[in-house]
Amino acid sequence: MIVQQIIRSCSNMHVAHAAVISIGGDFAEHLAAEELRWDLPTGMLAAIIVRGFSAKADNDQRAGVRKAAHDADQPILSGLRHILLQSALLR
Repeated sequence: MIVQQIIRSCSNMHVAHAAVISIGGDFAEHLAAEELRWDLPTGMLAAIIVRGFSAKADNDQRAGVRKAAHDADQPILSGLRHILLQSALLR
């Protein structure tokens, strides 16, 4: 359920951008640097990664998102952070 909520909401570049800002800190700074590398706005980059995750993630990857979100104060943000950190695009 949480994985679908993340995919549904954060596939939208505006929502994804707001979520990255909400996560903040070093993570948001890292994504801002990637924005320059990929020549895409942060929200668009995050949304593309989420859409790719939606299309290609296997059961273990989805379980990783559920684990990251479990008992988190902000499960959607925690799950999104996990998805983005696991992306090959950000390595």
